[in-house]
Amino acid sequence: MDLDIVRTFVAAADTGRFQEAAAELAVTQQAISKRIAALERGLGVRLFTRTARGAELTIDGQAFLPHARELLRVAERAVASVRTGRRPLRVDVIASRVAPSGLMRGFHGAHPETDLDVVTLFDMETAIAAIRSGAIDASFRAVAVPGRPLPDDIESFRVLDEPLQLLTGPAHALARARSVTVARLVGHRIWMPGIVPGTEWAAYYDDLVAEFGLTIEATGPNFGSDALLDTIADTPALATFMGEHTRLIWPAGHGLRRIPVTDPTPVYPHSLLWHRDNPHPALATLRAHLAATTAGHGAPGTWTPGWVLPH
Repeated sequence: MDLDIVRTFVAAADTGRFQEAAAELAVTQQAISKRIAALERGLGVRLFTRTARGAELTIDGQAFLPHARELLRVAERAVASVRTGRRPLRVDVIASRVAPSGLMRGFHGAHPETDLDVVTLFDMETAIAAIRSGAIDASFRAVAVPGRPLPDDIESFRVLDEPLQLLTGPAHALARARSVTVARLVGHRIWMPGIVPGTEWAAYYDDLVAEFGLTIEATGPNFGSDALLDTIADTPALATFMGEHTRLIWPAGHGLRRIPVTDPTPVYPHSLLWHRDNPHPALATLRAHLAATTAGHGAPGTWTPGWVLPH
């Protein structure tokens, strides 16, 4: 349906006179009449009745008016969704409970005037495709997977090195430790069913295993964090890794322990990715906020894979 014709109908209905609608839309009265006639032919009904006082809506015109207004509102929202100065900043945080989500909450607290759409995409290939298509403006990722460099039109910078912690149940052999060295983890079963081959986090943990001789198992279906926590709480032989900033809640009876890993501390390298030609004004604000508020990387006593970009 022609939106100009719909807009003409709404203007005529609001003013009650074709002449006034013509002045409002900066067209001739004849153009108004032609548009209304075309709309009536298309709908197969009369929308206006001419009277001495102007043009009054028929019953069909009254029925059509709220839908015509909604058509115009939908069109306005559609246009606004692709105007970078007006639409929300769309950012992928991988998952709602992990560190990037917390970074975005901090950004929102510091810049409440910025409209945000926070989404969760699965892997880096999906995120990069969404950035390049304009479906999102930015994504938090561990960017430098071996053999898969970033495309030339995608930029990034390292925003946070997140220390790993060991999560155990109360009966685990390491449950009473205040901290645990990486060497002490050798021989313990670390269960991480969320690791998917080919993802950037799988590459990270593959390097961690290769570097320190750890045992990380990804067997079994991934039923989500609640099922993982239940299993860790009930199985003394299993532990899992989680980020220091990952927000999880479990029943008090689980007795789970979060234990810092040290000597060295493995850190997960979060970076922000965006398209170099993205003009959204809030994207620059987000980058400046992250640069000013997040911790540096490469701190003494930490470990990241050798393939992680230093910048």
